[in-house]
Amino acid sequence: MKISYSWLKDYIKVDLDPMEVSEILTNTGLEVEGMEQFETVKGGLEGIVVGEVISVRKHPNADKLTLAEVNLGNGKIAAIVCGAPNVKEGQKVPVATIGSTLYKGEGSFVIKKTKIRGETSEGMICAEDELGLGDSHDGIMVLDKKTPAGTMARSYFNIQEDTTFEIGLTPNRIDGASHFGVARDLAAYLNQFKTIKANLPGIEDFEVNNQDLIIPVEVKNEKACPRYSGLTISGLKVGPSPEWLQNRLKSIGLSPINNVVDISNYVLHETGQPLHAFDAAQIKGNKIIVKTLQQGSKFISLDGEERKLSGQDLMICDEKDGMCIGGVLGGIESGVTEKTNAIFLESACFDPIYIRKTARRHVLNTDASFRFERGADPEMTIYALKRAALLIKEIAGGKISSPIQDVYPKHFSPQKVELSFANLNRLIGIEIPVKKVKTILSSLDFNIIKESAHSLQLGVPLYRVDVTREADVIEEVLRIFGYNQIPPDKQGSSSINHLVKPDKEKIINQLSDLLIANGFHEIMSNSLTKASYYEENSAFDAKKSVKLQNPLSIDLNVMRQSLLFGGLEAIIYNTNRKRANLKFFEFGNSYQFLPSASGQEKLKKYHEQEKLALFITGNKNNESWNSKVQKVDFYTLKGILQLLFQRLGVTDNELKISTMVSKIFTEGEKYTYQGKEFVQLGSISKNTLAPFEIDQDVFFADIQFDTLIQIISNKQIKFKALPRYPEVKRDLALLLDEGIEFEQIKELAFQTENKILRKVQIFDVFRGKKLEKGKKSYAVSFILQDYEKTLTDKRIEGIMNRLIKVYTEKLGAQIR
Repeated sequence: MKISYSWLKDYIKVDLDPMEVSEILTNTGLEVEGMEQFETVKGGLEGIVVGEVISVRKHPNADKLTLAEVNLGNGKIAAIVCGAPNVKEGQKVPVATIGSTLYKGEGSFVIKKTKIRGETSEGMICAEDELGLGDSHDGIMVLDKKTPAGTMARSYFNIQEDTTFEIGLTPNRIDGASHFGVARDLAAYLNQFKTIKANLPGIEDFEVNNQDLIIPVEVKNEKACPRYSGLTISGLKVGPSPEWLQNRLKSIGLSPINNVVDISNYVLHETGQPLHAFDAAQIKGNKIIVKTLQQGSKFISLDGEERKLSGQDLMICDEKDGMCIGGVLGGIESGVTEKTNAIFLESACFDPIYIRKTARRHVLNTDASFRFERGADPEMTIYALKRAALLIKEIAGGKISSPIQDVYPKHFSPQKVELSFANLNRLIGIEIPVKKVKTILSSLDFNIIKESAHSLQLGVPLYRVDVTREADVIEEVLRIFGYNQIPPDKQGSSSINHLVKPDKEKIINQLSDLLIANGFHEIMSNSLTKASYYEENSAFDAKKSVKLQNPLSIDLNVMRQSLLFGGLEAIIYNTNRKRANLKFFEFGNSYQFLPSASGQEKLKKYHEQEKLALFITGNKNNESWNSKVQKVDFYTLKGILQLLFQRLGVTDNELKISTMVSKIFTEGEKYTYQGKEFVQLGSISKNTLAPFEIDQDVFFADIQFDTLIQIISNKQIKFKALPRYPEVKRDLALLLDEGIEFEQIKELAFQTENKILRKVQIFDVFRGKKLEKGKKSYAVSFILQDYEKTLTDKRIEGIMNRLIKVYTEKLGAQIR
């Protein structure tokens, strides 16, 4: 939220440095996240001066250019090449001198001394669009002849400067969502040191001029709209706002539209009360009805989008149609246009829950909905209405043509809270004088109903929807008194924590470092994602998606079941930007709803699991003159996975690796540990890639990180000296049935010899016409090593004979 310092001064008499104001606001709970300088014209027209054209002559080398001599004041004469058709001798014109900067949109350029078609040009005579003062480029600006040459354009055009505060407003502090709200907090702080108060402009001049345009109001849903106020203004003229009003809105990042709309926005940011103006001529039946419409009713909003309404969307209607989504967004047909000459001006208080649900359903976040869904002040509606009506009369003309229609059937009562001085001092840690406590609370509009020696009974202002109990009041006192005023406790305390091993964060850092060293980049995907990913992919059960009751959008309506789709989004984002060779990893949680879970508690139906995901795609290496480009493949990813396990001390002997059939993968493997599957990896199927329009192979590994932590929980990686005795390698060529996997060969090998067999590897696979149908040939190597002594040929041959026997008997293998 942006707050203009000069605007703030309209409500509180202060002359503090903006940095000091920033510190005060931050310390009182309105955190200033940034400050920036605002100028009514970008660049402030620095270096632009008023010049007098002394002489004009044709450019000798260009028909459409002229040479002008311009007096810049103080005896300075500049020769300037000009292309405008209207430059004449004796004119006073704005001149951008050498070194000045001109801005256009986000771009800019610096004026330099240059030659144009052989003639020197020492500046630039400007049109209004070149200075940012308008849109015209028909010719140069011609200024008042009485203006002395050398006058700074900044002064001539009355360029205003301001400081804008960017405030990070927390959801509970909607009372600070306006300039007056911020001024109130600032005054409450300063009032501790000298008497000062924030004041809203007076509305004593408000009066009803006639009753020529009375539009009655009927509220059919009083729960959704506890208060609705409005009046009519006729005979007004819609047009551009005056400069002061446009500058106010520009300073906080709003674009001026027309005087009526600008005034409603101005009052909104002044008081925090949203307003809406209807073209009175478009109100059919001359009546306002506040109600909900039938489910599926169609409505075209101000942004031109046709929306299907819910039966719970509160609408502001005339006797035939809906005109506005109450508290959220107006309609295109009833809005104020240049042809409007009479309006109905609305100022209402809507139920936060209704507004929040409607805004989420239609994926809308407007200035009005932002305030209403956090709680508006029902007592501000009439003031804001009168304030806006007076401004419209002043700026757009017209007459107030009806009494205020105020439907307020059930008045709100202030919340009552008992404040104990003992509790106040106990929670804050020091004793604050009662007089100062009362001063602070009064400055914040708390009404002291009853006072005793030990406590205060307080009435909480209606706009403070976040203050409901004693602790909230104590927090109010403390934030104005100042957190920095509380001395630190002289006695320190600490606790001894038991470190659980293995340290999960340390493991994450180790694996991250290893992956980054191997060319990976870490990604962080949103844990909220599209339900359609799981509904349209048969590999997932869409019923297990954890759905959000009030999603921000249809693209963020469930929690992810897998890290797969977030990674694919990152891949297509990068490949679309010519970065096709990618290696990504992500640590994150997946979420599932398990309706069949045992137990009565709702939480038992939800399952959360921490995972590590790996993605690779593209080429292993960049194109080079001395090496061929190689594409990544399944074994590239498998090698990375084995590298991770090796770093954690997990050996191949502890894992069972087998092929896997999955709709996610075209080919894949799964790793199990003691019968529990914890890794899936493979080449992602074309059907899974199709929705993302990824046309290159992507390889993906899904690791259950919680299980991996359990596997290494009892492991200790220890230093081991290099073996003193050499290893021995022996090979076997086995003719096997097609259905036999390497994992079976490996498992039988270690069952047969578990003392000195260190490693089993496959180094060749052969299939061909020379083999029987349904057969394949594996070339397998066996690494043998005894750490205590040198192996003899006799012992090696005994082991190999036993392996051959096992393979022959159990796998039906033939030795080639």
